[in-house]
Amino acid sequence: MTIQFPLVTNGSQIVDSDGQVILLRGVNWSGFETDNHAPHGLWTRDCTDMLVQIKKLGYNVIRLPFSVECLSSNWVTGIDFKNGKNRVLKDKKPLEVMDFVIQEAGRQGLMILLDCHRLNDFYTPQLWYGDGFSEEDWIDAWTLLAKRYKNQANVIGADLKNNPHGAATWGSGDIATDWRLAAERCGNAISSVNPNWLIVVEGISGSVAGQKLSKHWWGGNLEGVRNNPVRLSIANKLVYSVHEYGAGVLAREWFQKPTSEILDLLKYRWEMGFKYIASENIAPVLIGEFGGESVNKDTVEGLWQKALVEYIQENQLHYTYWSWNPNNGYTSGILQNDWININQEKQDLLATTLFEAPVSTVTKVASTNMLDIEIIIESNWDKRLCVLFRVTNNSGEKFAPKWKLSFIPGQVQINQIWNGKFCLQPPTVTVIPEDSGISLAPNQVVEIGYCAEKFGSNYQPSDVKLILTSH
Repeated sequence: MTIQFPLVTNGSQIVDSDGQVILLRGVNWSGFETDNHAPHGLWTRDCTDMLVQIKKLGYNVIRLPFSVECLSSNWVTGIDFKNGKNRVLKDKKPLEVMDFVIQEAGRQGLMILLDCHRLNDFYTPQLWYGDGFSEEDWIDAWTLLAKRYKNQANVIGADLKNNPHGAATWGSGDIATDWRLAAERCGNAISSVNPNWLIVVEGISGSVAGQKLSKHWWGGNLEGVRNNPVRLSIANKLVYSVHEYGAGVLAREWFQKPTSEILDLLKYRWEMGFKYIASENIAPVLIGEFGGESVNKDTVEGLWQKALVEYIQENQLHYTYWSWNPNNGYTSGILQNDWININQEKQDLLATTLFEAPVSTVTKVASTNMLDIEIIIESNWDKRLCVLFRVTNNSGEKFAPKWKLSFIPGQVQINQIWNGKFCLQPPTVTVIPEDSGISLAPNQVVEIGYCAEKFGSNYQPSDVKLILTSH
């Protein structure tokens, strides 16, 4: 399905400009909100390679956290530029790195939801100001981004503030603490310069008048919406968001009940806490964060996580899973600690909600009696494609000779590469793998990839060869 931007809301649904119902199924990819000022994992992998994988797994949106401090910074850390990886990010400032991530995500068919996760690079404040930043700083950051990405169609909206909690109130009328009023001020400021964006408003953690549940997670209390909804100047742009976690993050009292009671209690909490907003056609609901280490239903956390995924799918709610990153202490991620392989149990659970992932075209090229080479067309659009060369030591012995690949790329202009050094000697391209891949242990796999713009019908790589070399 081709999405026609911009997106709008229609009762509990998000629809595109053609009226197609759009379900957000995504991940959080953190890093811009830390002192790296860039998505995490780029110290290991190429950015484009990462985005290709997210799309390939069936997700359609990335919630991209950032800090206000990051936007005015001039420095970036934690990016590996060796052997052509992340070449396009070299010498870029944080905002310029964000530009590329967003643009490349769009080329891969991924939407971006920006998330003001922090003000500084280290702490999540209770309110939308603090840590040396004012409300004006916060709103100015949002209007800067709204102007900057006004014409970048795949940027769909603004999650105004991550995890309001503590002193944050809802409907109190206190200008200093009422998150609902602050969300209106900021949301309307954004819409005044960019009317295309969805405005995403999270809940609070404290109490609101008449609430039915005694406790909520940070950002999790949306019970105040019933009597005090957010009022925006532009209709059909408001999305409410909630964060929900399991016993592995904090053993809340509702997780202490007998197993036979937990599921009924969870469903009651979800209905009272946020799902009523969708049930009563007030607005769409996004589960902006949820996740956990265990998906094993024999554990309380696994029981909760499986039940929530089923609940999301049954009720056609939106979500962005926390997280893509494995370096989150309480939940880990969809990626494993090597930042390459996925946690298959988590992916299998989420796959029940996902769209059919694009089918990769795989061609095996026999090269030696020890190594196999596969050509994998990861993505293939009208004007662009992404290709992987997967080299596998299929023997029980170490493959010690130094090697490189050569191929004819066809009618393309290669503009992104990863995990190797590409040298053009028309009509051939030679690829030298990273040092770690030159000698291959038994069953070791090395993946080298590129993306390219097409300028003709002959765009697939051909004449792929493995060359032993003394380099």
